[in-house]
Amino acid sequence: MSQVKIYGIKEHLDPIKQKLSDVIHSCVVDALQYPLDKRAHRFFPLHASDFFYPSGRTDGYTIIEISMFEGRSVDAKKQLIRLLFERVQQELDISPQDLEITILETPKHNWGFRGLPGDEHTLNYKVDV
Repeated sequence: MSQVKIYGIKEHLDPIKQKLSDVIHSCVVDALQYPLDKRAHRFFPLHASDFFYPSGRTDGYTIIEISMFEGRSVDAKKQLIRLLFERVQQELDISPQDLEITILETPKHNWGFRGLPGDEHTLNYKVDV
């Protein structure tokens, strides 16, 4: 299970939402062996006055937060981060300087969906990649 939140300045984020979602999903599928039909992305386009970011960044500064079950290897998570930096720059011309990625892991028993705690579900994909 994973859910992705994407934050950025509205004027920069709104025009690229679909393409950015496609790029993020391709990275998750490739790095984490995630099913193609599982995509849960939430966009948070903010007014510039509501989005403060470090110096040295542009108005294209974008934050990607990925919440997922714990269990993926360090190598798989690093591969995901590398793919995101590479593909977001190639496909959307957002430099690595303007991209921040955070992975948040949650035990399955702390996640509820389809009426049950996550550890009581049988998943159709592997988490231990």
